Amino acid sequence: MNKKIIVLMALMGFTLSCTSQSKKIATTKKAKQPNVIVIITDDQGYGDLGAHGNTLVKTPALDKFHDDSVRLTDFHVGPTCAPSRSGLMTGRYADRVGVWHTIGGVSILREDEVTMADVFQENGYETAMFGKWHLGDTYPSRPQDKGFKYTITHGGGGVGQTPDYWDNDYFDDTYFKNGVPTKYEGYCTDVWFDEAIKYIEEKKDEPFFAYISTNAPHLPYNVPEDYYNKYKDLDIPEFQKIFYGMITNVDDNFAKLQKKLKELNIADNTILIFMTDNGTASGYKTVGGKLYGFNGGMKGTKNSEYEGGHRVPFFISYPDKNIKGGRDVNDLTAHLDILPTLATLCNLELPERQKEMDGSDISSLLSGTKETIGRDYLITDSQRVQSPIKWRKSAVMSDKMRLVNGTELYDVSKDPGQENDLAAQFPEKVEQMRGYYNEWWSSVSTEFNQFPIIVLGSDQQNPIELTCHDTHVHDSKIPWNQNYIREAKKNPIGGEFTVAFEQSGTYTIELSRWPFESNLAINAAVAGKKGTISTESISDGRTMNFKSGGVKIGAWEQTKTVENDAKIIRFTGNFTKGETDMSAWFTTNEGEDWGAFYIRVTRVSKEFSLLD
Repeated sequence: MNKKIIVLMALMGFTLSCTSQSKKIATTKKAKQPNVIVIITDDQGYGDLGAHGNTLVKTPALDKFHDDSVRLTDFHVGPTCAPSRSGLMTGRYADRVGVWHTIGGVSILREDEVTMADVFQENGYETAMFGKWHLGDTYPSRPQDKGFKYTITHGGGGVGQTPDYWDNDYFDDTYFKNGVPTKYEGYCTDVWFDEAIKYIEEKKDEPFFAYISTNAPHLPYNVPEDYYNKYKDLDIPEFQKIFYGMITNVDDNFAKLQKKLKELNIADNTILIFMTDNGTASGYKTVGGKLYGFNGGMKGTKNSEYEGGHRVPFFISYPDKNIKGGRDVNDLTAHLDILPTLATLCNLELPERQKEMDGSDISSLLSGTKETIGRDYLITDSQRVQSPIKWRKSAVMSDKMRLVNGTELYDVSKDPGQENDLAAQFPEKVEQMRGYYNEWWSSVSTEFNQFPIIVLGSDQQNPIELTCHDTHVHDSKIPWNQNYIREAKKNPIGGEFTVAFEQSGTYTIELSRWPFESNLAINAAVAGKKGTISTESISDGRTMNFKSGGVKIGAWEQTKTVENDAKIIRFTGNFTKGETDMSAWFTTNEGEDWGAFYIRVTRVSKEFSLLD
């Protein structure tokens, strides 16, 4: 045979071998990048699961997942919704990232924070979320601004809240698909899971990160009647029957998702996580002097600094890496740990702009190679005020010791109900844990005066709609859901929005008492909706007598009369690029000022216009 031909054949063989090896390496590399699905429910506590000892709630799929997964038994979050989500998404304390409340302009994630979705997307993952975001409804803090390429969400902190689409009631609602209002059929939780499953079917051949964040079982307590009927004969309050029904509906959807993962043959290479966002809202309540429900022996529920307010379920499965099998991890862990841990499990590189995380990589605990990471302390608190207050509703956690509000000391390994205060017996431990807190407070408090910014005039969201849900005001009476809008619960005057004009130009500012999509006149009434056995009623909307409205942006201020049957008041002004404060209000015939409920800002020109 010709030597040239032999050499050529050898080279071809080498090339084919290299190509084959290259494909093998690529396949291996791809196999090392698992899919990730994080499921987080809203207001479901540690005790609201059959696997944790609740004998009433029906959660067979989650109980089975508990038995098959690795469980973090001492896992903590924030005591309320938005703070928990901010910590999960960033790996950083809520007080550090600007999210220490659920309303009032401080449930918005700061614009420079890097999220879990950012990290996954920048590492080549497809990213999507379904359901509750609660970290900002305005640019640049929406989920689509924070790393999610595909989104189907409701507004605010729950379906039917002030920033949500008008008249949503959990059934056949309008949600925001990539920011665009889109009508869906079915019950809200079914929609989130059905749409997630469609997405997973489409992306099954690519590494994906799917975040399924249900609004259930958060109030209002609405559920399909079939799920209410599962509990209708129990001797528990009516709201608890619906609450449990909402959890069972989540469970059924979880089972449906698991089945689909197996059908698609991707279950073993998928990291599947189930967790909740805070202690129970209605699974453990006293009604008429009688205590109903189950709380795992803990003290405190949602919004509490005690254990029941922030210790929640966390189950994780990743069969390809032997994270399975029904094993407990008893080390102190938190939502802050999930991002750094997933970065390790998925071989992700953190962006250069990533800020230092407060969480720790606990992958060694999940794999069983370590029993402890030797953590000194964790801290959680429930501020729910405009300006954080030192020691307010706080818990310092160190191993099994808990320092509550800086003065009470408990050993939860022996006293899970936190009934026996040990502060007087162990003053040295109290001082040590107070030292942890002081160190932490000094670190997180450096930016308390820097509110998250709502950006006006950006091509990313123009027009942009703001609601009273996000006004900065030292008053807890902000109308944060649409029933309060209907009832005309007074929006306190004096609230401001922290805004920045991205571009100089001419803008219109429109005010309304009702959501703009409602098409209702400012002073009009509107009929409510009667509840059923498994749903809450929706309030009637009463008439108002607003005679004028006004806007103040920096030093610029205008007022106008509310014309008969007017749906909006519109102002036009020229504004220069930069940060400022904005406030808006209505004035009644009696001369009483109310903060405006809904505001729409539109950049109409990049040039200044001649105005009257």
